[in-house]
Amino acid sequence: QVRLVESGGGSVQAGGSLTLACVATGEDFRINILSWYRQTPASLRDFVASIDSAGTTKYADTVKGRFTISRDNVPNMVYLQMNSLKEEDTGVYYCAFTGVVGGGLPTHRSQYSDWGQGTQVTVSS
Repeated sequence: QVRLVESGGGSVQAGGSLTLACVATGEDFRINILSWYRQTPASLRDFVASIDSAGTTKYADTVKGRFTISRDNVPNMVYLQMNSLKEEDTGVYYCAFTGVVGGGLPTHRSQYSDWGQGTQVTVSS
C-alpha cells in the first residue's frame, strides 16, 4: 500500500498562484503514475492532471495553460503549480497513485489505487 501526503493548500485571491506537493511512500514502484484530482461540494472527484515516471503529462481542459504538474522520482513526489487561479478552482485537491502503467495516463478515479487525505484550496474574488 502506498501512503500519500499532500501539502501546500491555502487561500488565495483570484489571479494568484499556489503550489501543491505530494509525497508517496510505502512501495518501491520504479514506474508509476501520480495525479491530482479536485473535489467540490457540487462535483465528484474530478481529474486535474497526471504525470508518469517518464515525465509524460496530461491535463484537464479547464486547467491547461494555467497549471503545471511535475515530479521527482527519488523520492516519489509530485507537484502542482497553479497559476492564474479562478474561483472555480476552489476545492479539495487529492493526490492519487497507480502502479499500473501502459495504455496512457488514466483519468478516471477508479483507476487509481491509493489516495491522499486532500488539501484545501480556496480562491476568492
